[in-house]
Amino acid sequence: MVSLPGPPATNLLRFLFLGLSTLASSSRAQLDLHVPASLTRLQAVESREVVLPAWYTLREEGSSAQPWEMPTVMWYLVHNGKESEQVLAYISGTLSSKPGASLVYPMPSRNVSLRLQGLQEKDSGSYLCSVNVHDSQGKNRGHGSKSLELDVLVPPDTPSCRLLGVPRVGTNVTLSCRSPRSKPAAQYQWERPPPSPQVFFAPVLDANRGSLNLTNLSTSMSGVYICRAQNKVGIAQCNVTLEVSTGPGTAVVAGAVVGTLVGLGLLAGLVLLYQRRGKALEEAANDIKEDAIAPRTLPWPKGSDTISKNGTLSSVTSARALRPPQGPPRPGALTPTPSLASQVLPSPRLPRTDGAHPQPTSPSPGGVSSSTLSRIGAVPVMVPAQSQAGSLV
Repeated sequence: MVSLPGPPATNLLRFLFLGLSTLASSSRAQLDLHVPASLTRLQAVESREVVLPAWYTLREEGSSAQPWEMPTVMWYLVHNGKESEQVLAYISGTLSSKPGASLVYPMPSRNVSLRLQGLQEKDSGSYLCSVNVHDSQGKNRGHGSKSLELDVLVPPDTPSCRLLGVPRVGTNVTLSCRSPRSKPAAQYQWERPPPSPQVFFAPVLDANRGSLNLTNLSTSMSGVYICRAQNKVGIAQCNVTLEVSTGPGTAVVAGAVVGTLVGLGLLAGLVLLYQRRGKALEEAANDIKEDAIAPRTLPWPKGSDTISKNGTLSSVTSARALRPPQGPPRPGALTPTPSLASQVLPSPRLPRTDGAHPQPTSPSPGGVSSSTLSRIGAVPVMVPAQSQAGSLV
């Protein structure tokens, strides 16, 4: 037992004071982590740097760091819908971080602000700071965490300017301007510099798409046109030269020349085709042999019977034969007799004879005897014989 000098009552008070002091020093302190209320959402520009401010305090120990304090500092980046990414870690006096990340103040320090250099658009997100403080004996003295939002903005990249259409007098063209990268989205403005300064507005200008519509062109509208792409952190520009021509464009002239040549080629082909066709017809006509024997025709007297198409003979009754006889026939005159082929002869009747034997009659052509023909006053006619094909023999 340690003896204390002085009266017993005084020694007791001193012992109680030392005990309370020991209990207070060994109790856990309250840690508060702070970030500026007005800077919970920060904005920075790509390729530049930014500082995320954060610091902590222990209520029982004041605002300055104590020699026994051993803080552990962690910074994380949390993307939307993705896993967290460790940016910086300070543990037991060892610092590790990704490229471009560092602490603003060397440790140990109660200011644990994070510096980010060479920013890129992918560095945007929510940054979480976590601090644990323990003493030299490893006892935890407090813990706290806070988060900050960082949005990395991108100035517009150099836009590209294009001319859409054929710039001729009286026609319409469109000037197009577009930046490949910009955050936030760039706004576009077209203007014409001196000596003919002019600034364009809606409706001919579309500030969101960067298009400028020029209608009813004239030669006075020729010149340089400048497009500026701008957002809150940067500006970039490009230009295009407009030359309004009075005649048809080169493409139109080339098209007319090609069309004319094609038309002439088709015409020459048609003429050559017709010439070859006429020559072929003429050669075919000359192939007919001049020594070919013409078909023979039988001489028929005028007013005689006609010949049918297949070459057979047909008997035609003349007009005089059809007229009734006028008066008695003169002696010795021949009476026209109708053709056997054009009339039906009655069957011959043999004359009655009393006790006399019938005289044999010689059959005539057509099955009628010559005696029957003489009795009825007809004159036998010799009909030319015909071949099997129907031609006269």
